[in-house]
Amino acid sequence: MSFEIKGQLVKKFDIESKTASFQTREFVILISKDNYPQYVKFQLAQERVNLIDPYNENEEIKVHFDLRGREWQGKYFTNLNAWKIEKGGEDVVGHPNDIPFEVNDGSFDDSPF
Repeated sequence: MSFEIKGQLVKKFDIESKTASFQTREFVILISKDNYPQYVKFQLAQERVNLIDPYNENEEIKVHFDLRGREWQGKYFTNLNAWKIEKGGEDVVGHPNDIPFEVNDGSFDDSPF
């Protein structure tokens, strides 16, 4: 299931080599500037690690991503796996409950979780 969200780019991290053949890169966007800022961290993997390069911190972007989850030794992990990044629009940052997440079938889920 694919989602998209708009926000302000806050931080780009360096590329990390997890193994000799696997690399990742993380970045953070701000999706709310109210009393409780919402900072959301995404991960880029493999050939997509450079997708964030053209964008500068404080720039508005739209992130297309998949939810990924796994279990390892009784612990559960969730990743927001970004696969496309676009320049955002003017109306991007608001209250997190006001930001709809678009599902790949064109419907919207207005839940922030």
